[in-house]
Amino acid sequence: MQSDASRRSLLRALAIAGIAPAAFAGCSTVGGAYDRLFSRAVDPRLKPAELGPIRSKVSLRMLWQGQVGNSGRYVFTPAVDAGQVYAIGTDGNLVAFEAATGRVTWRQQVVKPTAGGVGAGEGRVAVGGQNGEVQVYQQGGKLAWETRLSSEVLAAPRIVDGLVLVRTGDSRIWALEAETGRQRWVYQRGAAPTLSVRTHVGFTIARGALFAGFGNGRLIGLDLKTGAVGLDVAVALPRGATELERVVEITSLPVFEDNQVCAVAFQGRVACFDAQRASLAWSRDISSIAGLDMDARAIYVVDDRSVVHALDRASGASLWRQAALQLRNVGAPRLVGKALVVGDFQGFVHLLDPEDGSFLARLPTDGSGIAIDARPVDRGFVVQTRNGGLYAMGVAA
Repeated sequence: MQSDASRRSLLRALAIAGIAPAAFAGCSTVGGAYDRLFSRAVDPRLKPAELGPIRSKVSLRMLWQGQVGNSGRYVFTPAVDAGQVYAIGTDGNLVAFEAATGRVTWRQQVVKPTAGGVGAGEGRVAVGGQNGEVQVYQQGGKLAWETRLSSEVLAAPRIVDGLVLVRTGDSRIWALEAETGRQRWVYQRGAAPTLSVRTHVGFTIARGALFAGFGNGRLIGLDLKTGAVGLDVAVALPRGATELERVVEITSLPVFEDNQVCAVAFQGRVACFDAQRASLAWSRDISSIAGLDMDARAIYVVDDRSVVHALDRASGASLWRQAALQLRNVGAPRLVGKALVVGDFQGFVHLLDPEDGSFLARLPTDGSGIAIDARPVDRGFVVQTRNGGLYAMGVAA
């Protein structure tokens, strides 16, 4: 029997991470019990940190703003390719913006209802639907082809090396030929855990490989051309007496650099591996829903209390921690230029100094949450809010 203390502990973690009870999917035989558990009130003493004044070290300014549909219960990400920014909401209104100015270059009504965001590359734009639809458009908004996969598309598709890569909610990854939509290969993970996080995370592509995290804390590396498994390692192992305590889902993107691949699991740990040897370099007990990023010096991770950590990339030792954003549902971190960019549940964009974690600058958006990481564009970066606001920002010289 799960103790009241452990129940409250997990509920706190979910509330901090901004995960609703519906974000968990599980076997129907246990669903009723977990529905009752999740219907309990979250500890009212959990209050997000108030934002105090900061002394800005750089000038963060708005370059342009745009608007698309809201994200509803999904997580939407913009795509950046060839001087264009593409964004969409659940209403299926796909909009292309000029990255430098924010001018709308074209728009198209696409598959509805949509899910997961938009992918772009090689002169094409791909979107996914809540019923498994995938549509690929040419520049200008002309439909090139469409198909339907096995279940809803929860993450933004990717277009690379002549392939449209799509992850569906049933733990499958599909490689479709970008020209025709014909299936090249499909990878299907074994049976999902009885209880798992409903994740909107996709995958990371590097050096001809695709890296993705799955339930039970596994990190998989696939050959991009064939779908063959080249890496299968455990980031975290389930532990605890109940199914709820044993959830160790990888709900964020892995990161890869210089043959090192790192990932972080919810209720688990951060772990870095040598991708060629599949050997563990180091691990640290940190739980995260939001995710991580890395540079030559450090791994940057936002834990499930929205504390930002910098860990030494070689050893995992702590370099610094920034707790001033605690409980603010901070999204995935992204290194842009000489700053670490994070957004929070009120739509504030914060720039941190990667050297020591101090605040460099802060700028508000529309007051709704920013769940995903910033996308770099020329002269800055762009974020999308849950209310469908698109904000391009830059650091003034």
